[in-house]
Amino acid sequence: MEILADIWLYLVLGVLVVVGAGLALLRGRHERHGETDESVQTRETPTTVGTTADADTPAAPSEGGPDEPGTASEVGGTDSSGPAAAAAPTVDVERPESVAGRMVRLRARLARAGGLGSTLLSLLSRGDLDESDWEEIEETLLLADIGSGPTDELMTALRTRVKVLGTTDPEQVRALLREELLTLVDPGMDRRLAVSPVTGDDGEPHPATVLVVGVNGTGKTTTVGKLARVLVAEDKDVLLGAADTFRAAAADQLSTWGERVGVSVVRADRDGADPASVAFDAVKAGRENGVDTVLVDTAGRLQNKAGLMDELGKIRRVISRHAPVSEVLLVLDATTGQNGMRQAQVFSEAVDVTGIVLTKLDGTAKGGIVVAVQRELGVPVKFVGLGEGPDDLAPFDPAGFVDALLE
Repeated sequence: MEILADIWLYLVLGVLVVVGAGLALLRGRHERHGETDESVQTRETPTTVGTTADADTPAAPSEGGPDEPGTASEVGGTDSSGPAAAAAPTVDVERPESVAGRMVRLRARLARAGGLGSTLLSLLSRGDLDESDWEEIEETLLLADIGSGPTDELMTALRTRVKVLGTTDPEQVRALLREELLTLVDPGMDRRLAVSPVTGDDGEPHPATVLVVGVNGTGKTTTVGKLARVLVAEDKDVLLGAADTFRAAAADQLSTWGERVGVSVVRADRDGADPASVAFDAVKAGRENGVDTVLVDTAGRLQNKAGLMDELGKIRRVISRHAPVSEVLLVLDATTGQNGMRQAQVFSEAVDVTGIVLTKLDGTAKGGIVVAVQRELGVPVKFVGLGEGPDDLAPFDPAGFVDALLE
């Protein structure tokens, strides 16, 4: 019996040794993977940042009425805030060129383009001008798209002053022409862009809202992106609204502009969404995030399409429910000349244009469009584009513009 008891004792001890070795082996495996039994038990499943809805399920379309904003939009760009924000890829944020630096560069580029000023200087420096010379000067002014009214004014002033001056000295002629051209361009117009936060009717602070409009092909979306760079260079906090929901690439293009300078973009979650809804959501997001300026891009539209022009009025009305509209900028292609005048008239009637952005002003002799469009609408040219580079947009400087024409 004693022998059997010893055998059972050895068997129990053997089993305990085997079990202990197994537990030690299992614990070692967990530790090699950086885990303990406790961490395995308490580890949680990661949560997805964003909406509570399934990520692959598109948002429902807007159910609002004709003037009611919907909610089918999301914040993109570099900001992950907002109801349907997605994590943006890491992008190196650029520092845009200062306004002073780009003014010098753009003035040099405009001077190289030649055109109106150099032609007039050449004609006026001939001396003893006869009627055919004056007719050539008048034709030059008309071809430069100054317009018939301003051309008549300039011709009368030039005839009188050249006769009184009685000289062909280039410097004196240049000073004379500079003075008259500057008068036409009207340096007294207020060309400041309202981009600082404002106080609404409710007494609350609101971001300055800038609505950008124009016909197809004038470079509206590009202008919005470049304008964002101008404001970022001046340390403004900016948000972009991609309310061009008809052109599939427009929102992507705007998002790319925003990513490059660290600016967020509010965009629709589907093509063809209500643009007024997107504009409303952009202004709302701008207010909630305390930004200085919201730039709203709109779809290009022909001025003879009444329905599309009415839609612009709707966008403005919807935005106004949430914040005052500080600016409505009309983007015009300088190369269209007088064809742009009718566009300007119709857009101004639809949304009360407050300023003009002239694109593609370089490489054309039609610099007189600056005078014509200001006279037609009674609103100033506030920005000019003189190239395709990201910083080829600058505030319009009347004196610098005239000097560039005459260099």
